[in-house]
Amino acid sequence: MKVVVTTALVLAMLPVSSATASNSPAELSETTRLSDRRSLVSGDRAFAMGDETGLYPATGWHIRGEMGGFWTPPLKLLDGVWFAADGSWLGKDIPATRYVRGQGYQRFEYRGGGLSADRVEFVPDGTRATVIGLTFTADRRRDVRLSLDAHSELMPSYPWGWTTPNAGVNGPDSGAVQDGALVFTENARTAIVGSSAKPVGQALGPGHRGPQDPAVVCPADGDAPPRCDDSAFGKGTGGRLEYSLKLTPGRATTVWFAVAGSDQGVGEARGSFDRALRDPAGQLSRTAAARRAAGSASVVDLPGDRLLQQSVEWSKQNLLDSVQEARNVQVRDVNEGKDYPAPVGTLPRMRWLAAGFPDYPWLFATDGEYTAYAAVAAGQFDIVRDHLRALRDVSDLLNNRSGKVAHEVVSTGDVYFGSNTAAGNTDETAKFPSTVALVWRWTGDNRFRDEMYDFTVRNLRYITSTLDKDGDGWPEGLGNVERQGMGEEKLDSTVYLIRGLRDLADLARSKNDTATAQWASGKAESLLQRFEAQWWVPAGVGYAESIDDPANPANDNTPVFQRHWTGVTPMEAGPVASPQHGAQALAQRERDCFNGEFGTFHTGTGPTSAPAGNPGPSCDPLVSTVASERATYSLNTAVMAVAEGNFGRLTAQHRYTTGNARIQLDPAVWETPGAMPEVAPSPDFKANIDRPFYDRSMALQAWGTYGILWPVVHQQLGVDPDLGNGTLTVVPQVPDGQHRISGRDIHTGAGTLDVTATHNGNTYGIDVRSTSVHARLVVGSVIPPTATVARVRLNGKPVPYTVITTTRALEVRVNAQNSSAHLEIEVRP
Repeated sequence: MKVVVTTALVLAMLPVSSATASNSPAELSETTRLSDRRSLVSGDRAFAMGDETGLYPATGWHIRGEMGGFWTPPLKLLDGVWFAADGSWLGKDIPATRYVRGQGYQRFEYRGGGLSADRVEFVPDGTRATVIGLTFTADRRRDVRLSLDAHSELMPSYPWGWTTPNAGVNGPDSGAVQDGALVFTENARTAIVGSSAKPVGQALGPGHRGPQDPAVVCPADGDAPPRCDDSAFGKGTGGRLEYSLKLTPGRATTVWFAVAGSDQGVGEARGSFDRALRDPAGQLSRTAAARRAAGSASVVDLPGDRLLQQSVEWSKQNLLDSVQEARNVQVRDVNEGKDYPAPVGTLPRMRWLAAGFPDYPWLFATDGEYTAYAAVAAGQFDIVRDHLRALRDVSDLLNNRSGKVAHEVVSTGDVYFGSNTAAGNTDETAKFPSTVALVWRWTGDNRFRDEMYDFTVRNLRYITSTLDKDGDGWPEGLGNVERQGMGEEKLDSTVYLIRGLRDLADLARSKNDTATAQWASGKAESLLQRFEAQWWVPAGVGYAESIDDPANPANDNTPVFQRHWTGVTPMEAGPVASPQHGAQALAQRERDCFNGEFGTFHTGTGPTSAPAGNPGPSCDPLVSTVASERATYSLNTAVMAVAEGNFGRLTAQHRYTTGNARIQLDPAVWETPGAMPEVAPSPDFKANIDRPFYDRSMALQAWGTYGILWPVVHQQLGVDPDLGNGTLTVVPQVPDGQHRISGRDIHTGAGTLDVTATHNGNTYGIDVRSTSVHARLVVGSVIPPTATVARVRLNGKPVPYTVITTTRALEVRVNAQNSSAHLEIEVRP
């Protein structure tokens, strides 16, 4: 193996301090409280998490303290790796001065003692390895003894700390030095750590954690020190490799390392290790270039909202960060951690959008179905197809083709929740047909429609035949929110069922399945006709989050109003809400009793019979049975942003898109630069940066991107493909107070779309260029509900038009004669 010790400055290969075509910086950096912040680098076959000094505190809570370090799903490899120059440890003795998060990589900068070190980490696409490059510069000629410490933890992502069995069944690791690399094994589980440079020294032993030796160990549960280095579940071992470097002033020297592994034996791990160290500098350059290329879709220009524009760019990167894959996945129902039966089957490949890092980096139905809307708006169609296939395949194995969608699937294939015998989540099964229809409309992919069609029919047949025991049409079972006092039938499940039935009917019509189309559309319309009378609560100026009060079983279908965020779903999906009630409910939900600085609370404040009380203002007189939960989840805020856009309330929407953009991009708020977190700092949720690493919410949670990409691309730019039915509609709405918005390279099927919308006084301009073939182009604009149309010109000539009333306001629409159109609409106020 060739030694890779170069004198080329690796950082010159990266877009340091540069910007993309959308004027969004390609890197974000942080210099304060680095030891309190989580770092993250990820690719589709591996990821690593530590702190932003390059050290590795015990992180996460599913397996307490073990969710950080180096992973290749479904296997953890190492607690961490540490580097020292002449005995001075990077991150402690030589302090970290800056952490940088780029597109597909991360960097750490160290300065001290006449030595500068820059550490870059990335995951090559398709490789079960994380690559680390250390670039040194010195103020004088010197020989440096470079030490690498590594501590193994060969542990699968399931079992967890509290399950049966628990993570304690993890066996002890053994360590060896082979071909100049550290090799850790536990049966077939293998981790390999080393460099293509030849070591001049080596050691093995139970420690080897760099400056974190000896380790502070967190107990499996209960009280713990504020910062730990390992957990009671840890059974790893350690090793050290040493290298000799000769540094010359003014010249940079780079040494490359890799952390590779496999759950399939040493051979596969060695193959990944060798590939990772084959031209690592070139792989870094290609990884960053691939991320930039993937981010070149849906490039927007928002002169009146640069923060939102930047969030669009980083949200696309968050989605790419979330792509994960595992092979030979054994599917079993562990029944919420109570059982561990033999697997019901094996999937050769499972690829998905991870819900969140570090404790949820696996397959969820709820998260994926919301995140799919962001992904299609970003042009990332393939991963949505893969995610849906994975859900279908796991669900059919698990549930014997009942049609029920599994809720939570660990990367090992263990299904924590979602079998036929579990109570939910009904909303996930209801949303599945809509997500298939979403992909079909944006891509026109009839093969994918046909592949998924049978499962989508079974989804809704399962709900309507199995989860409606009282025969009233409202689905039973768990929804997105489960709190004391809720009724058996949930609002969000009902809303998503109505939308899902409508979407299934559309899919069925396209396949000439008349019977299914009539059944689904008839069922949807029956529920919709009864919806307002059943679910609207006038005194609460909103919708009940559930019905069938368990405290009054004789009083069937009693609304239970508790102010949860799911009360927004009738305006978010469809929308199912009536125009009048939808607008009233949104105005109510915009009040302070439902919102904090960064967006929507999980549960709003107001009168309650709960002992904990409801601190905060009251917006209605109803007495809830639950206390408020003033925690702002990025999903809650995203749902509110989408709901506002569906009703054309873009001034109000700005509050919620800004909330999610700030927790992702505002240095005064973020924990990990550029990463959309699960929960924002809130009155009832202390900021993650002030919590122990083992007691935090997710540093990156993909679902928050739903509240950024979908509002901009679909609602503001108005991109609404229905390519499955041969139509591409573009009806923008320029936010109040702004004059111009645009987007380019928006993917629609195999083609792309460029759109610019302007608003000046009484004139609305729309420029559209589409390369989507076989699609009829419809262009238009949203105008105020009180306006009348004075003149409409297409490419400079008068043209027939239609005006339709939607929940957004009035929409003027024109059939364009070709793939390029310049539309000008003049109105009278």
